[in-house]
Amino acid sequence: MRHGTQHADLAPAELETALRGGPFHIALRAAIAARGLPLQRVQHHLSRYGVKVGVTSLSYWQQGARRPQRPESLRAVRALEEILQLPEESLIRLLAKADEDPGRERPASRSYRSLVEASGVLEQLLGELESPLDGGLHTIGHHERVRIGAHRELQSRESQHIVRAHKDGVDRYVAIHHGDPGCSPERMAVRALENCRTGRVRWHHETGVLVAELLFDTRLRAGDTYLFRYGFDDGTAGTSCEYLRGFSFAGGQYALQVRFDEGALPVRCHRFTQHSAAAPRSGRQELTLSGQHRSVHLVEPRVRSGIVGIAWDWE
Repeated sequence: MRHGTQHADLAPAELETALRGGPFHIALRAAIAARGLPLQRVQHHLSRYGVKVGVTSLSYWQQGARRPQRPESLRAVRALEEILQLPEESLIRLLAKADEDPGRERPASRSYRSLVEASGVLEQLLGELESPLDGGLHTIGHHERVRIGAHRELQSRESQHIVRAHKDGVDRYVAIHHGDPGCSPERMAVRALENCRTGRVRWHHETGVLVAELLFDTRLRAGDTYLFRYGFDDGTAGTSCEYLRGFSFAGGQYALQVRFDEGALPVRCHRFTQHSAAAPRSGRQELTLSGQHRSVHLVEPRVRSGIVGIAWDWE
């Protein structure tokens, strides 16, 4: 008897619901969460079954950014049913259902922190730039403008940042951009717009993450404030459905505006929050698209650690 058959009655209600109705990535994510296994441990268990799957691929699967299709990937899914103590064929059946009705699953956008953190990519790239997560700066205000292009793609984003140094000698900020699934970070452009210039740039193709040094015109002392503006030209991925930002530390004000091309307007928009990448979304609030400028926005007067974002639906 397989473990999944033996222990299926122990699965939480939300896991049982996901296994019945799908979609695949929601069921997989719920199963991993229910067993409390980090993705590195899942990968290790798969290797014991003779199946090689990268942590990044597992992350993409559970976020809906990609779907297992190759024979080796399908072998991994069958092994996952045993590792995660699921009923036989439960995940494979959801994959088959998705193939029968490919439009049923909403296209996934960036999974942001979970994809990057799971693979350790961000830590690796910051290490190459010799930059810690806390670069000696506190954010006082961050106003971000995102543009969605005529083909529903994440075209660009621009940030105006106000920071305060909490130690002497700070002369740079490392900006992080995470593109949508299928993006090409090597084709993106970094723009230093005001009171900064571009330094070293690093990227990781598989996760679509890019980090860029923005060098200040002066060296700050503890207590000094600094205002600078920068942006990223993207436009390298497919349909975008959301934009979100994660905060490791509580801080100042954050404002996000998403503006849409006049030829590609969404039918609905809403804001949301998450305590962490693995937590359920909450704080949903519908947003009305402004007329002339075709934009929606949110404002957090004082951010808390976690995730805040805007999502939208296309026809």
